[in-house]
Order: sequence, then C-alpha cells, then structure tokens
Amino acid sequence: MMVDSIGIIGLVIVVVSGLGSFVLGRWLSNRRRAKKGAEKRAAEQAAQSRQVRRARERRDRR
Repeated sequence: MMVDSIGIIGLVIVVVSGLGSFVLGRWLSNRRRAKKGAEKRAAEQAAQSRQVRRARERRDRR
C-alpha cells in the first residue's frame, strides 16, 4: 500500500502543509485585492471634478 511507504506522519505533514499553503495564499490574495481596490478608488476620486468632490465630501459628513 502507498500509505505504508510514505508513512502516516509524512501524510499528516503533507496535509498540514497543503492546508497552510492554501490559507496563506488566500490571505495574501485578499490583502493584494484590498490594496488594489483602495488604489483604484483613490485614483477615481483624484480624477473627479471639484463639484463632484465637494458633493461627495458633504454626503460623507452626514
């Protein structure tokens, strides 16, 4: 059987490291996505006219 050649401990290590890699990848991906979204929002706000910017600021103060 293949499990006997790998060993139970080796199999556990493979599963734990795979789960750790998956969780780390998701966390880093979410951070990168949030950062890109914030940069995009900042760029959109910088391109707004003064009138639109002031209206947004008034709306945000409420």
